[in-house]
Amino acid sequence: MAVSTPLRTYRVVLEQEPDGSAWNASVPALPGCFTHGPTPKEALERAEEAVTAFLESLAKHGEPLPPSDASGPSVTVLEPCL
Repeated sequence: MAVSTPLRTYRVVLEQEPDGSAWNASVPALPGCFTHGPTPKEALERAEEAVTAFLESLAKHGEPLPPSDASGPSVTVLEPCL
């Protein structure tokens, strides 16, 4: 029997730089978790990587993982297991 790993989904806020050079991505449920990319798609892809690293750090330090808060653009990642 396969064991499933819990998933977490977090809302991502995308904002374009005023000069149009990049898209910023922040994750309100994870204060300090942000990244950027040249397109909205790439910013979301990088946000997925940033959320995964952020959650892994919380788990490593014994901190609780914030609950999912998906609405609008979001990323879904595997919950870290330590």
